[in-house]
Amino acid sequence: MQFNVNSKVLEKLLAKIIPAVPARTPMPILENFLFDIKDGALNVCATDLEIALRSSINVATDENIKMVIPARLLFDIIRSLNETQIHFETESNSKLKLTTDNGVYNIGFSSPEDFPAIPTVSEEKEIVIAGKDLKRLIDQTSFAMSKEDMRPAMTGTLFEFTEEGLKFVTTDGHRLVKFINKNVKTDLIEQYIVPERAISVLTKLLGETDVKMYLSKTNISFHIGDLEFISRLIGEKYPSYNSVIPMENENLMKVKTNELLSTIKRMILFSTSNSKQVKFSITKDKIEVSAEDIDHGSNAKENIFCEYSGEPMDIGFNTTYVNDVLSHIEGDEIIFKLHSPTKACIIEPSVVDENEDLMMLLMPVRLNN
Repeated sequence: MQFNVNSKVLEKLLAKIIPAVPARTPMPILENFLFDIKDGALNVCATDLEIALRSSINVATDENIKMVIPARLLFDIIRSLNETQIHFETESNSKLKLTTDNGVYNIGFSSPEDFPAIPTVSEEKEIVIAGKDLKRLIDQTSFAMSKEDMRPAMTGTLFEFTEEGLKFVTTDGHRLVKFINKNVKTDLIEQYIVPERAISVLTKLLGETDVKMYLSKTNISFHIGDLEFISRLIGEKYPSYNSVIPMENENLMKVKTNELLSTIKRMILFSTSNSKQVKFSITKDKIEVSAEDIDHGSNAKENIFCEYSGEPMDIGFNTTYVNDVLSHIEGDEIIFKLHSPTKACIIEPSVVDENEDLMMLLMPVRLNN
C-alpha cells in the first residue's frame, strides 16, 4: 500500500483526532490511531472507550488496508515537519515507511483486530444547532458540574429537549445552572446526560460551523464539518432539579456585576480556607460584604451600592461559588432573588436575550456567629 499526502493536511487531521487518545491507559491498544484506508479515503479514528473521534481525507491509492499506528509518535513526527509531501508505504515486516525530500522514518504498525469498535449512532434523531450557540451553552453551565463520583448523574451536563428549547442543566448540590436556548426547536421531549470529559473536549472543537447531533440510548454523536465526535452517555436518572428551585423568593436585590465580582475576588483573600465564607449584610441601598480569616487574624469589609426591596438580611455564601457564578453572568447588572438566610438564592442577569433564559441558583452557608 502506498499513498502521498501533504504534511500540513495530515497534521490538521491528526490534531482533530488526538484528543481522544488517552494519556495513560491499562489498554495499550488505545494509544494508537486506527488508519482505515478504503476506496481512496484515509479514515482516522481514536478512542479512550468514553469518547471517540474520527475524520477522513482523500488519498490516491487503489488498495484498502486497516492498521493501528502509535498515535503520539506519528503526530509528533508529522507536526515537526515543515510543509512537504510525505510518501507512505507499508513494508512486509509491519513497518510503515514515511519518506520526505529530506528523510525516511520507519514506524511499527500492528493489526487492528484488538482495536475497540467505535459506536455507530443512528441518524434517525437529528438536531441541528449553531456551533457558537452550543459552545455558549457549555461555557455558561459546565463550571457547576459535580466532581464527586457518588452521584454519577451530577458529574455530567443534562441535555434536556423541551418545548421551550434546548435546556442545559448542571449542579453539584451547592449551585445549579439552568440555561435554555429557545432557538433549538424539536419534537423530542427527552433527557440525556453527557459526561464532563466529553464536554471539555467538545467545547474545544466548536466554532462557527453548524453541529448536527444524533442520539441513542447509550451514545451521542456530534458532526462538526468532516469530524465526528462520539461520547457515551451517563446511564443514570438526573436529579429532579426543579424541586430545589424556590418559587417564593420575593426579596429582589439589583447590583452592578463588576463591582460585586471585584469585591468577591478580594474577599477570597480573607475568607478562611475551611469555610471560604463571605457575608452579605443587605439593606435598602447598600450591601456590606465582609470576610474573616480567624486563623490568621485578618478580615475585610466593603460597601457596595444596590437596589433592594425587602427586609434587611444577613446571608452567607461560599466565596468560590459566588465568584464562579458572577464570572459566568454577562451584563452590567444582576438580580439576586432572596427569601431568607437559609433558603436557596436565585441569581439572574437583569437583561436577557429574548432567545435565552439563564438562571443560577446558589445555596447559602450558615454564618459564624
